[in-house]
Amino acid sequence: MLEKISEGLKNPITKDDLYSSEIKISHLKKIDKVFNKGLEYYINPRPISENKDASIFFRKDKFNSDLNIGAKKIVNQFEDLKNSLTAISKLSDIQFERKIPIFSIKDSPRKVAQEIRDLLYPNEFSPILRDFLKELISKFAENNIMVFEFVETWNKKDTANINGFYLNPNVIVLKRQQKSFRREIFTLIHELGHYLLNEEEIEEVDVKSISQKDLSKIENWCNEFSYFFLVGNYANTIEGLNKVDSSNDYHFDFIQRISKETNLSTLALYTRLLYSKKISYKDYNNVKNELEELYRKKIEEENKKKELDKISGIKKGGSVPKPINSPLFVNTLQTALYGGVINEYDFCKKLNIKPEKIDKYI
Repeated sequence: MLEKISEGLKNPITKDDLYSSEIKISHLKKIDKVFNKGLEYYINPRPISENKDASIFFRKDKFNSDLNIGAKKIVNQFEDLKNSLTAISKLSDIQFERKIPIFSIKDSPRKVAQEIRDLLYPNEFSPILRDFLKELISKFAENNIMVFEFVETWNKKDTANINGFYLNPNVIVLKRQQKSFRREIFTLIHELGHYLLNEEEIEEVDVKSISQKDLSKIENWCNEFSYFFLVGNYANTIEGLNKVDSSNDYHFDFIQRISKETNLSTLALYTRLLYSKKISYKDYNNVKNELEELYRKKIEEENKKKELDKISGIKKGGSVPKPINSPLFVNTLQTALYGGVINEYDFCKKLNIKPEKIDKYI
């Protein structure tokens, strides 16, 4: 901690500086850059709550990913928001009753996916990935499941090494995957699996590990559920494929078409074929390397175009992506505002909007 808060300082902060009878406000501000709690948090005389409701870090001893400080800060941020919303909802007399039953890993993930798909799958399939994700988040909101996105810019110092997590009782948090919405969609449904099992987790979800045997039973179940939820009626089509190899060009065009029809990534579909022994491990690696090379070239072309535009003096407005707001989140804050539980300042702060744009939300 001392090393972290002393970064950039000519004279590093020492233990004695922090444990003296008085602490400098500048040191306190350095500490708060790590925890983002606000200065009043540290001067509050009440002891810090360590009950299990306060944080997932008190409820779980181990996570599926080795969380870095960026991940811990994100989790802490949304724990605070969740606890704040819980208090607001109680004061506003809002109930978040669970509408979907809790399942067990003994239940077939395929059957559960078919059942839950009828409840939560968008009525109209959108080929625009962000719109499809937005529709999913809206369907979740109808069933009292609140979804949040967090956005990390390229120059952020402490980037989180996680893709998503589920917080009991009804909160799912996702990392915005601006260049890979299919990955974010898969993560959302994976975390929905944790919600259905009522098993909290913070993790980096890897589509390349769909149904691999080295995963825990819970992770395996959530990946299976996510695959069957998204693939829908194409599950039988995938299972009906013959051997996938170079002689049939790995059914590449066909797999890409299913990817577009289901919003499962091409790699996720090939991973499923590997698991079902439709493709050899050697051929799978060939396909995987080819897909990664295509992606690399795509990014390279985009970067070249940006450089050419820059040289040509073409200015393009590049703004930080805005998180998708769950309708359940917005409605909760609206009710609290109308009921006098929060004021306009708090309303704008929680939605991260400018005061002059409040009319769009009320």
